[in-house]
Amino acid sequence: MKKLKVFISGQKYFGEQVFALCNRLDFIEIVGVCSPIDDKYLTKTAHTFGIKHVPAGTLTGDTLPDNVDIGITAHSFDYIGRKTRYKAKIGWIGYHPSLLPRHRGRSSIEWAVRMRDAITGGTVFWLNDGIDRGDIAYQDFCFIDPKTYAMEPKKAAKLLWEHELQAMGLQLIEQALTDIHRGIIKKKPQRKEFSTFEPNTDVKDVFKPDLLMIEQYGSPST
Repeated sequence: MKKLKVFISGQKYFGEQVFALCNRLDFIEIVGVCSPIDDKYLTKTAHTFGIKHVPAGTLTGDTLPDNVDIGITAHSFDYIGRKTRYKAKIGWIGYHPSLLPRHRGRSSIEWAVRMRDAITGGTVFWLNDGIDRGDIAYQDFCFIDPKTYAMEPKKAAKLLWEHELQAMGLQLIEQALTDIHRGIIKKKPQRKEFSTFEPNTDVKDVFKPDLLMIEQYGSPST
């Protein structure tokens, strides 16, 4: 069976781990990556294996290789524009560490802790024009230890990522790629009535109540 030609946009340890995952799957061929030039993980690994590298911030429909079947975002902060998404024959998938549509946004894990959610999880979804709004492909969940509520939220979020959600993401991406290679495409629209979007906790005055943006049912999608 023909190999899936994959392009990875990401960075840091998770980006490197997604590269390693794809590299060990015998039905995957990595045809390029996009990452920051000074990234010590994904960029360095791509150079080691002689894989085409596109510097972060320059990925467009013109710089994406012509032979891409599917794109993957792995800790990527680059916006994947419509032309870039449509150039990939199958599309683009990404991993978000929350049970979408709940906790859209960059600080999803931290908000799950701040809001004392009993359960969180991870989602592999299909990228579209919105932020974390694309159709859901695969999800899994984990419990949040109540002891973490007493911890500094960023530290609690880091532990939850390292001990649960990072490995979950790799498992879900592998499941998605395996099914896609078999011709199985799963897409389930997100339910707007359950959606939330919270701001990046690194912004100033994030604790002000008016910065917590809860999307209303029936609000227009972007």
